[in-house]
Amino acid sequence: MKLTAYCTHFILPLLGVGLLVTFIRVVRGPSLPDRVVALDLMATFIIAISAVYSVVSDEPSYLDAAVVLALITFLGTVAFAYYLQRRSGNA
Repeated sequence: MKLTAYCTHFILPLLGVGLLVTFIRVVRGPSLPDRVVALDLMATFIIAISAVYSVVSDEPSYLDAAVVLALITFLGTVAFAYYLQRRSGNA
């Protein structure tokens, strides 16, 4: 079995299922930090899907988009951690 067939038939569906389960966690909560962590995980799944699709389609520009999304996600996570620290009064 070739790598592209393996990615198309196994890896992309598993990543899609993981994305769906993570979306359920975003909707159900129960708290704001849980939702933010789930959104961060969703972004990670989207980055992985983009990377796998880049391999399948042999188009390297999708990897560039994945790297940019990873940087933006990292900055958002750091900003949220800073917000939680300031909100709890431990500045």
